[in-house]
Amino acid sequence: MRIPERVKIVEVGPRDGLQNEATPVAPAVRAELIRRLAGAGLPVVEAGSFVSPKWVPQMADTAQVLAALDRPTGTRFPVLTPNLTGFRQAVAAGAREVAVFVAASETFSRQNINCSVDDSLQRCAEVCEAAKLLGIAVRGYVSCVLGCPYEGGVAPAKVVAVAGRLLGLGCYEISLGDTIGVGTAGEAERLVDQVAATVPVERLAAHFHDTYGQALANVLAVLGRGVAVVDSAVAGLGGCPYAPGAAGNLATEDLVYMLHGFGVATGADLGHVAAAGRFICNELRRSPDSKTARALAARVPA
Repeated sequence: MRIPERVKIVEVGPRDGLQNEATPVAPAVRAELIRRLAGAGLPVVEAGSFVSPKWVPQMADTAQVLAALDRPTGTRFPVLTPNLTGFRQAVAAGAREVAVFVAASETFSRQNINCSVDDSLQRCAEVCEAAKLLGIAVRGYVSCVLGCPYEGGVAPAKVVAVAGRLLGLGCYEISLGDTIGVGTAGEAERLVDQVAATVPVERLAAHFHDTYGQALANVLAVLGRGVAVVDSAVAGLGGCPYAPGAAGNLATEDLVYMLHGFGVATGADLGHVAAAGRFICNELRRSPDSKTARALAARVPA
C-alpha cells in the first residue's frame, strides 16, 4: 500500500472537540490552546464556530478567541459558520477562512439543525456566495458518512450527492466525517472510492471518531486510496451528543505517532502536541483520550 509522503493535519480540537465537552472553557484558555497547537507545528487549527450560544454554549465568544490570536505565517485558523448570520459575524471578527457542514442523513440534519438536507445546502450556498465575493476560502464538512444514530447505515450515494454539491458551491476541500465512529476500514475505502468519482481525491479529507477503536485503521485505509488530509482533535476531545456512548475524535497525538512511524511528514512536533493536550485536559479536569499521550506521560527517564 502506498501512502502520501506528506499529510496535512487539520486540528479540530478547539472547535469540534470542545463543543462536545460538558465543561465550557473560557475564551482566553481556548486561545492559549490554539496558540500551543499552532506552536506545535500544526498547519490548520480550527478556532471555533459562530453558532448561537443558546444551542452551543461551549462556542460562545469565538470572536474573543480570534481577537486574542496572532496570525503566524503558515498557520490557518478557520471557523465554522452554519449560516449567513454566522458568516457575517465571523468576517466582522476577522476570520479569513470558514467551514460549512451538511449531514448525509436527513434525520440527523433535522434533529441536529432543525432543517432538511436541501435547506442546509441552501444555507451553505449563501455562505459560499458571500465568501466568494470577499475572497474567503470555504471548507465543507459532510457528517454521518458511515452511519447515523437515527437511521443506521447511510447510503454512499447520499454522501456522494452532498459532497458533489459542496464542491459545486466552491468548497476547496470536502471532509468526510464518521460522526458516530461506527465505520470500518473496508467501508471507509469503498466510500472514498465512490466519492472520488465525483470529488477529486486530492480535494478530500478524512474525519473519524473513535467509538469502536477503528479511527487509525480507517485513516490508514483512506491514505492508501490517496487521501492526504486528516482531521483530528488533540487528546481525543469531543464526541457526538446524539449518539450515546460515542467516543471523541481521533486523537492528534495518536495520528502523529502513526504517521511519523511511516516516515510521513506532518510538520507537527509530537511532544508539543501532547503538551497542548495535557494543558487543555488539566482545564477540563480529565485525562487525555489518547493512548500515545498517556504512554508519553508515563515514561520514566532512564
